[in-house]
Amino acid sequence: MELIEVPQLIRNAERFREVVTILTRHGLADWMSGVPSIWPERLRGAADESMTTAGRIRVAFEELGTTFIKLGQVLSTREDLVGSELACELAQLRANTPSDPPDVVIAMIESELGAGMEELFLTFDSTAMASASIGQVHRATTHDGHDVVVKVQHPGIERRIVNDLEIMQKLAEIAEQQSERLSQYRPVDTIREFQRSLMRELDFQRELKNMNRFRANFKDEPDVHFATPYPTLSSRRVLTMQRLDGISISSKAALMKSGADLNEVAHRGAVVFLDMIFRDGFYHADPHPGNLMLLNQRHSDATPPVKQVIGLLDCGMVGRIDNVLKEDLEAALIAAVTGDAESIAEIAVRLGDVPCDFDEPSLVSEIHDMLDDYSDQKIREFDVSACLRDVTGIIREHRIYLPAKVAMLLKVLAMLEGTAHQLDPNFSLAELLEPYGQSAMRRRLSPRRVFERIKNRVEGWDHLLSILPKDLGDVLHSLKQGNFDIHLQHRRLEPIVNRLVMGILTAALFVGSASLWSSGVPPLLFGVSIPGMLGCSLAMFMGVRLSWQISRVR
Repeated sequence: MELIEVPQLIRNAERFREVVTILTRHGLADWMSGVPSIWPERLRGAADESMTTAGRIRVAFEELGTTFIKLGQVLSTREDLVGSELACELAQLRANTPSDPPDVVIAMIESELGAGMEELFLTFDSTAMASASIGQVHRATTHDGHDVVVKVQHPGIERRIVNDLEIMQKLAEIAEQQSERLSQYRPVDTIREFQRSLMRELDFQRELKNMNRFRANFKDEPDVHFATPYPTLSSRRVLTMQRLDGISISSKAALMKSGADLNEVAHRGAVVFLDMIFRDGFYHADPHPGNLMLLNQRHSDATPPVKQVIGLLDCGMVGRIDNVLKEDLEAALIAAVTGDAESIAEIAVRLGDVPCDFDEPSLVSEIHDMLDDYSDQKIREFDVSACLRDVTGIIREHRIYLPAKVAMLLKVLAMLEGTAHQLDPNFSLAELLEPYGQSAMRRRLSPRRVFERIKNRVEGWDHLLSILPKDLGDVLHSLKQGNFDIHLQHRRLEPIVNRLVMGILTAALFVGSASLWSSGVPPLLFGVSIPGMLGCSLAMFMGVRLSWQISRVR
């Protein structure tokens, strides 16, 4: 599709030009050189040779602003897709967003909540505690005397993000069509997943619901605390929640000074996340140290108070595990414990999207070799993060595209181990995972689970047998009437067909022109047929250009 034909890009022409200019400046737009463009500059940038490609991508994303920084942060969780080097580089992306003026913030709050600040809060600190890419946070006090924080979305950020997402979507389509190297990263699918994730993050009501769900899941565990949201003081762009006071897990020195048992904090924090994943199927997807706190005593609901209470912040990014994925995870855990490479490969293939030239025996062999490398490690010494990196590396090498929910889960487990190691260098995530694997094995072999599987299979066969006669009858009737159609869908065949047609035309032109030349068809120039000479020259030019285009996509 021609760029000039896309209404969204015409509407966002200036921003589109800015995006392409920045990519060009960092030598990242060469894949667009074959596309009819709406900008006059050549798409070649003088790349900084002192920086790696991954580093130039990170710098370009920082210059492009909020939406691209968010994209980079999401891609940093997709090591299976972009590789470890780029994932590590993009993990450094941080949005340095200045806070909005107090009058702008107050106007946003009053507009969203439909009342004046005096009616909404007893006190409100107009100086922001922190400012991130999507919103900023302010201290406040309710009329009931409760200390709260108010998260306010930056005005106009949603419109800017929507515009950037439209541009990203078109760039992804161009990349998938024009570059075989970039198409292996599934840019269209990746941007589509990112769009869904970011639009959900823009809706603070979703974060409020996530907080309530986490509070319900951990209501009987006094040593885990999630902030209480205030629905009447919240909207789609404003979120009011309880202010948690304590020491951030990222401040190891402050934790040690407080006398906290770091080993216990690391252990309890990890167990909280594993319970979310394997027990609840609903988990906090950003377990970096800044999102965990050791709370003061007054936040504990226990009687008597619990000595160490873990508090979790920022519930905007969450992951969900349905029953099918949960069974696959349990099967993967069991296979890892028993060293069953074939089962692990089968699960990876079932969960992911494999290429047409997929080599399953090679995948099994590489997984088997990887398991052998870890087989002599004791459970306490087992490096889960390294193992996950090896697994994602093998999956990426075989171009298996994992669903976002699976990739996110693998990243969370790796981040969880890294966060716990900052507190306790001897922490072993494998030790904590072992009981979950054993529990999964017991559940899968329990009579109740076996009965449920048999019941589901019987119900499936019963449903198939009930609809098969009718569907088979419809097919036979269509065959009898002569209106049975088979519809085939092709993808990205247009460039191939175009080159094939151009090749046929070039060959026909050359043969016809050569015939004119050899027959001496007038008018003649120095005894040479002018139509024949011009036709042969044009055919040679078309042939060279076609050969050059084919060589570019190898």
